[in-house]
Amino acid sequence: MATAKVMELTKFLGRRQIRDNIAGYCFLLPSLLGFIFFVFIPLFFSLFLSFSEWSMISGLKGIKMIGLENLKMIPLDPKFEIALRNTLKYTILAVPASIILGFIVAVLIHDYVFGKSLLKILVFLPYISSLVAITVVWMVLLNPTRGPVNMFLRGIGITNPPGWFASSQWAIVGVAFETIWLTIGYNVVLYMAGFTSINTDLYDAASIDGCGEFRRVIHITLPGVAPTTFFLSVMAIINAFKVFDQISVLYRSTDALLVIAYQIYQLAFIYFRMGYASATAWVLFLLVMIITVFQWKFNKSGTPD
Repeated sequence: MATAKVMELTKFLGRRQIRDNIAGYCFLLPSLLGFIFFVFIPLFFSLFLSFSEWSMISGLKGIKMIGLENLKMIPLDPKFEIALRNTLKYTILAVPASIILGFIVAVLIHDYVFGKSLLKILVFLPYISSLVAITVVWMVLLNPTRGPVNMFLRGIGITNPPGWFASSQWAIVGVAFETIWLTIGYNVVLYMAGFTSINTDLYDAASIDGCGEFRRVIHITLPGVAPTTFFLSVMAIINAFKVFDQISVLYRSTDALLVIAYQIYQLAFIYFRMGYASATAWVLFLLVMIITVFQWKFNKSGTPD
C-alpha cells in the first residue's frame, strides 16, 4: 500500500516538474526566438556571406561564392588600413584616459566629497543621455572658429588652436575627448561599487604604519579594484573598436573619421558590397577576440596565486 502511494506521489511530482519546465520554456520563448532570428541566424548568414560576392538589390539569387577572395582583399584595401589606424588611435586615446580619470574621480568622490549619491548621479547622466544629441553639442563646443573651447584657447594666447572635427589630424582626437567625458561617469559608478569590497582594516593598518593617503590609494585601493579595472578595460576596448554612433553624426566624406565599424556600414548599405562588408566584420570580430584573449591571459599571469 505504501509503495503504491510512493509511486503515485512520484508520478504526480514528475508531471508537476514537466508542467513547471513547460511554463519556464514558455517564458523564455520570446527572448529565445529574438536571439535566434536577430542574432544567431544573422551571425551565421554573415559568415556565409563573407565567402561570397553579393549585392542586396540583386536578391538571394545574386549570391556568388568566391571563397577567400574577400579576406585576401582586406589587407590590400587602403580604406581598411586608414580605418584600422583611426580605430587604434581612437582606442589608445580614449580607453586609458577614461579608466584612469574614472578611478581618480571615484577616489575623490568617495573620500573627499559630501553628497556622494547625488554626485554619482550627476556624473553618470552623460552616459545615459542621447549620444547623437551629445555629439551635436560637442560639435558646437569644438567648432574651430566660434566654439567655446577654441575661443578659450585663443584667450590664453594660443593663436592657432586645433581644428578638431574639421581637421584631419584632430578629428579623431575630438571624438576621443567626447568618449572620455561620456564614460567617466560609468567608470566612477563601477569603481565606487568596487571600493565596498575592500577590507577597511587594511586602511587602518596602513595608517598605523604611517602610510600617507597617496600610498594607501596606490597599494590598497588600486589592487583592490583590479577586477573592476580589468572588466572596464575589456569592455572599453570592445566598445572602442565598434564605435559608430558618434562617427555617423560627424562623418563628412573624409577619411579623418573613418573607423572599421563605419567602413562596414558604408560597404554594406552605401556600396551594397555585402560579402566584403561581412568579411570585414568578421576580421573586426577576430581582432577584438585576440585583444580580449590577450588581456585575459595578461590579467591571469599578473594575478598572484
